[in-house]
Parts: sequence; C-alpha cells; structure tokens
Amino acid sequence: MLENRSFDHMLGYLYQDTGNVSPTGQPFEGLTGNETNPDANGNPVSLYQIKATDQNFYFMPGADPGEGYSATNSQLFGTTTAPTPPVATNQGFISDFAYTLGWESKESGWSILPGTTANSIMGMFTPQTLPILSGLARGFAVCDHWYGSAPTETLPNRAFACAATSQGHMDDKTKSFTAPSIFGLLSQNNVSWSIYGYNASPLTRTDFTDTVNQAESHFGLFTDFQAAAANGTLASYVFLEPSWEATGNSQHPNYNVALGEQLIHDVYTALRNGPGWNQTLLILTYDEHGGCYDHVAPPSGAVPPDNTAGEYGFDFTRFGPRVPTVLVSPLIPAGTVFRVPNGSMPFDHTSILKTVQTRFGLPSLTARDAAAPDVSAVLTLTTPRTDDPLAGVTVPQFNEPNPAFAHPSHLLQVHAELVSQLPVPDAAGGMHHTMPPLRTELDYRQYIHDRTEAWKASRRLAI
Repeated sequence: MLENRSFDHMLGYLYQDTGNVSPTGQPFEGLTGNETNPDANGNPVSLYQIKATDQNFYFMPGADPGEGYSATNSQLFGTTTAPTPPVATNQGFISDFAYTLGWESKESGWSILPGTTANSIMGMFTPQTLPILSGLARGFAVCDHWYGSAPTETLPNRAFACAATSQGHMDDKTKSFTAPSIFGLLSQNNVSWSIYGYNASPLTRTDFTDTVNQAESHFGLFTDFQAAAANGTLASYVFLEPSWEATGNSQHPNYNVALGEQLIHDVYTALRNGPGWNQTLLILTYDEHGGCYDHVAPPSGAVPPDNTAGEYGFDFTRFGPRVPTVLVSPLIPAGTVFRVPNGSMPFDHTSILKTVQTRFGLPSLTARDAAAPDVSAVLTLTTPRTDDPLAGVTVPQFNEPNPAFAHPSHLLQVHAELVSQLPVPDAAGGMHHTMPPLRTELDYRQYIHDRTEAWKASRRLAI
C-alpha cells in the first residue's frame, strides 16, 4: 500500500492508445483527454500528460494537495460541506489546489516546486513515465473501480485496510486504533502473517493495539521480506510498507515517484523469483487519492462498519475517490480489467480483508468487510503463466534533488509520536519519557530506530 495518488493521476492513460478497451475486449474507465476543471475565473482547464521532458516531472504535481475530509469535499462537490444528496461533479480540484497552495506558501514545512500552479493538478502520468506500474497493470489485472474506504486522508484509510473501520475517525489526529485488526484475527485462527517496514520497524505495528505486543517474528524490514520470498517462507498474509521519509519511495506528493517504481519492481521480482510464486496474489494499491485529480464520482451505498458516530458528521455511507489498484498473479490473464457488475458493492480497501477472510475461512471484522466483495474471481487460469510482463522493461531513474528533503514527512512524524509512547523503563524505575525536539529527517529516523530498539530490549528482559 503506497501513498496518496488517484487512479487517473497514475493509470488514467493506461489504455488510451486502444480507445480505453483492454486487449481482452474489456472496457476501461480511463481518460479520454477531454476532461476539464474550471479555474478561478470559471474557464475550463484541460488535463495534460506529464512527460519526461517536463521539469521535475517525477515530483508532480509539484506540491502536496489537500487530502482531508473538507478538502476532498471541495474537490468533489465544490464546497467543504457535502450537499444532500451527495452528488459529486469532481469539478473542484483546481480551486482546492489553489487554496492549498495559498496556505502552504505562507507556512514553513511545505515544499512547492518553482512553476507549480493550481493547474498543475491536471497533470497525469502516462504508461511511458510509469512503465513498472503500467506494465503490471497491463500484464495482469487493473481494478478501475477500486475506491478509498473513506473520503479523507491517510490514517483512517489505512485503518480500514487493516481493521475495516477507522472507529469514526476522519483525520490523521488519531494515530492508534483499538479495534481488532486482521493481524489479530489471523493470530486467533493460527494463520501466519507478517508486516514489513521498508527501512525501519513498521509503522503499522504501532497503529493497532492488537499488533504492538505480538512476537518479533511477525515483523521485519524489506530485506527480510526479500529473503523470505527467496526461501519460500513468506507468511500466509503479508503487509508491506514503503519508506516514509521525504526522500523515500512511498510516492506521496511531492516525493520522487521513480523511487516507488523501483519499489514496485523489487516487490514483484522478489515474489516472481521465489518458489511460492505460483501460489501468490500481490495486491498493489494506494491508501487514498491525496487530492490528485480523478474524473469518476465515488459512489454512495457504503456500509458503515459499526455504530460509531463519525467525525465531522460523516456517516461512512460513501466511499473515497478511486485509487490505483493492480492485481498480480500467474493465475490472472494479461489485459484483465477487473471490477464488480454494475449495481454491486464496489471494491474498497476492505476487499483486501474480505479476500483474506474468504481464503482462510475467517469471520468478518465489521459490517464493512462483511459487505465487501473479494477479488478471488480474478484468478481464472488453471495453469500458472510463465511469461514475465516486465521482461525488458527498465525501471525509471530520476536523481534530481528532492525539494521536500529538508522537511520530515508527516508519517515519519506520526511514527515518532507512536514510538515515543512505547513503554520503556527508565533509570527511575518508571515510564517517564517525553519525545525530544526533532527537526531533521535524520533526527526522526534516528529517534524512531533508537526508541524502538530500546523498547525491544526491554521486552526481551521482561521475558
């Protein structure tokens, strides 16, 4: 699960060269090139293709767009408050980006590339600029109707992906969730699982109260994932995180998208070259749209996960905007466009949970994943394929300095706050810890590492 990109922004042009029809003859809900959004004067602004000749093209859209509940409403409805009924027109992306650029330019800690304007939100990547993501989407299956679980930012959507609820939360202020997660459910039913951080102990471990104190054998780094894939010892369910630094590979705007292409390639290669490849399904998705343009109105009809009252008065009966989702397995025919029939409950992040539950005979966590469709029907081949859709494809390289490098990323800050709360006995025999002042990315990385290691050491002593 990567960060904060919409479907159109990353995959909208996937099949434009064939009239938005896949090689298997399936329709694809992509871009025509005629889509527009109004500027401040009401004039229509056309979307455009991001090209490798554009300045800083892998840092597009040049700044971090608005991504919270109010910003998403503004992008979908043109107002920060959703109307009744909530009929989205998706005509507020430029105006909301203009507003966001205005306040970001006045506050420290935000990076805006030179030349970035509100119209930059209409820039879309092409298969030529994203050859790895697009190559897997063409070579296996793309889900063109996969939605974020809630029309808001990162942590609520990641909570839905792991626990089928955000417990009513609709912003990133709440960082830890007490609801049962898929990982606790798997443990209760003796099904193996692992969470891998990229270059640090995984943030997801500290997001849920039923994962924090699980055995260390459940957690590792990306190198541990690669070794397990090569040895055929991967757990039954594996959850992978990118690196959270501004210089990392999460693809969060405005970080280097090419580094995410390398990560996707490395995950796929590790799995494909391992002995478990023929029994593996890789789900590649993004937690939320991150304020990036998408032309499809997200549907209503979502099932609330529980009876918890939502923040901002939200009732959890509508989904967030589309996010890129690609399904990879040698049991999937090339050129598949995978979606549910019209009128059915669409795919969202809880479809991941439903797929795991269906595979291993587990109960649902909430009403949301109980109602979600699973993706097992995409596995239609009886004989695993042996071809490699990425054979001969080169991972893009982009070595320009990251304009956001000086500013620690939001999720790096979240991770530091969570590890500061881990119980580590001090010299006074208590738990008297206050997170020290942290300023640079290196400060945060070192603190997260040192605090986590101290906590692990204290746990070993307690055994």
